[in-house]
Amino acid sequence: MLRDITLGQYYQADSVIHRLDPRVKLSATVLFIISLFVVDNWIGYVIAAVFLACMVKISGVPFRFMVKGMKSIVFLLLIAVGFNLFLTPGKAVFSVWKLTITEEGVRIAVMMAVRLVFLIIGSSLMTLTTTPNNLTDGMEKLMAPLKIFHVPVHEVAMMMSIALRFIPILLEETDKIMKAQIARGADFESGNLVKKAKAMVPLLVPLFISAFRRANDLAMAMEARCYRGGEHRTKMKPLIYHKRDRIGYLVMFVYLAACIYFGRIFTLPAVWGMVWNRNV
Repeated sequence: MLRDITLGQYYQADSVIHRLDPRVKLSATVLFIISLFVVDNWIGYVIAAVFLACMVKISGVPFRFMVKGMKSIVFLLLIAVGFNLFLTPGKAVFSVWKLTITEEGVRIAVMMAVRLVFLIIGSSLMTLTTTPNNLTDGMEKLMAPLKIFHVPVHEVAMMMSIALRFIPILLEETDKIMKAQIARGADFESGNLVKKAKAMVPLLVPLFISAFRRANDLAMAMEARCYRGGEHRTKMKPLIYHKRDRIGYLVMFVYLAACIYFGRIFTLPAVWGMVWNRNV
C-alpha cells in the first residue's frame, strides 16, 4: 500500500510535458483544479477527462503507474461519496431504515468522486514530470510578487520542495520499520479500530525519530555548506520561457474557457433529465 503512493515521486521520461517550464505546469495544475470546481454538468467533466487523458498520454508516464496512487485515497473517496449520497435532501430514490438516497445526492456524489479522482491524477502528473529542484524554482518565481508583502518566498518554496522530496523517503522508511516490527511479532491487521490504532504506536515512534534525525542531518549539511537562500542567489539553470511554454499556456487557457462555457454557462437540463429518467 505504501509503495502505491506516487505523490512526490519523479518519473524519468523524455516528453514535451517533462520539458515544459515548471511555472507552466504549476499554473496549469492550479487552473485544472479550478476547472474541476467550475464545471457543473457532464459535458464539462467529459472535456476534463479528455484533456487529462491527453496530458497523461503525452507525458509518457504509464497510466497504470499513475492509477496506483489512487489506492491511498479510497477511504477518503468513500467518505466523501457516502456523506453526499445519504445526507443530500431531494427527491427520494431509495430508502433503507433512516438512510435515504436522493437524485440530487447521487448526482453530487458522482461529481465529488470524479473531482477527487481527477484532482489526484492531475496533481500527480505535475510531481511525476517535474524534479524537486525545478518545482522549487518554479514556485519561487510564481510567488515572487508576494515579496512586496514581505513574504519569505524562497523559504516557503524550499519548505514545500523538501516536504515533497521527503514523502518517498519517509514511505520507504515506514515500510522498513513495519517489516521489522512484523518480524518481531507485531500485528497491524487484526483487531478492531482501537487495537489497530494501538498497534501503530511501535511504528509511529521510530518513524518520528527517524524523520527528526533526517531533518537535523539536512539542516546541519545546509549550514556546513554555508547555504543562504533568498536574494542574490544565482541558479545554475535559470528558468526561461520557450515557444512550447507559450503554447502550453495557450492550450490551458483554451481548455479553461471551454470548461467555463460548456461546463457552467452552456447547460442542457432537458437532455440531462431525459438521460437520467431513462437510466432510472
